[in-house]
Amino acid sequence: MHQKLDDFGGLLNWERLSVWIEANALPGSGPPTQVEKLKGGSQNNLFRIWRKSESFVLRRPPLHPRPNSNATIVREGRILKALAETAVPHPRLYAVCDDLSVIGVNFYAMTPLEGFSPMGELIGAYDTDGMWREKMGIELAHAAASLATLDYAGVGLADLGNPKDWHSRQVSRWQSQLQGYADLPNYGGHTLKHVEEIGRWLEDYVPKTGRIGIMHGDLQFPNVMFSLLSPQISGIIDWELATLGDPLLDLGIILSSWWEEDEPEGKQPMVRPWNNFISRSELVRLYGAASGRDMSDMPWYFCLACFRQACIIEGSYARAKAGLASLETGERLHAYAQRLLSLARRIKESN
Repeated sequence: MHQKLDDFGGLLNWERLSVWIEANALPGSGPPTQVEKLKGGSQNNLFRIWRKSESFVLRRPPLHPRPNSNATIVREGRILKALAETAVPHPRLYAVCDDLSVIGVNFYAMTPLEGFSPMGELIGAYDTDGMWREKMGIELAHAAASLATLDYAGVGLADLGNPKDWHSRQVSRWQSQLQGYADLPNYGGHTLKHVEEIGRWLEDYVPKTGRIGIMHGDLQFPNVMFSLLSPQISGIIDWELATLGDPLLDLGIILSSWWEEDEPEGKQPMVRPWNNFISRSELVRLYGAASGRDMSDMPWYFCLACFRQACIIEGSYARAKAGLASLETGERLHAYAQRLLSLARRIKESN
């Protein structure tokens, strides 16, 4: 039966994949009967695969993987396995395949998550019920805190990243990445305002009471699934940037993507309608209560999140100028990077 299924331009080798599925006792029975390519995942591909009435999700790198794609997939699978039996909402891992003879790349299988990743216009009761929108922020704060309070060594992730001098390394780490884009043709180096000024402030006020834990690294609406059945998070997804660091940066990333009335000019809400959402100060309060952290240094992490995000997404503009990505998308992200730096400067000025 697998011969009839779409292989999506060679992304799925059904003959070999069916053997692997059977050997790993994935949900359902017999060969795959249906497949759907899911939206989401800018780098990796997601497929929902049915065996009769039961299904699972397969995540694999793109057709032309990056040099680290296979290692990243195995690493993601390791993180999901470590999160089993914890309070962190996540998709359950079924199996990881590091045998390149199956479909040519590493991949893993996990549970499907009910719901949607919010971006743009909200759907279901999130669109029509202000209480559901209020719960979105509460759920995000609690999910971030549940990850932050995990014993990373206890779940087997003590070597997930390099925690040594993490706080003092952040500015040089991201400035170096930003400067590295200058090697791309037709880019000529960044023209972003306030980078050096913000970097100096961050280096001058490095927190003395930081902690190390598991960081998701990109914890914002597109990487979270919200249930359509009740106002709660079904699971956090896209763990490719997860590492060891101070988890307060995850909350900083949430704050950087948030919207309030006095945002820098041009900054728009990530989802609409944007009303009934809790404030940034309430997000910080809820996270502090749930995690037990002293939140007095939160402005530093908020500023760092804006700085870091701007340095990362400017890379899309540099690649677009080099003809490696859409120029329209690159220019939009370049403008967003500048707005984030304007927000970072505002944080600096008020602290």
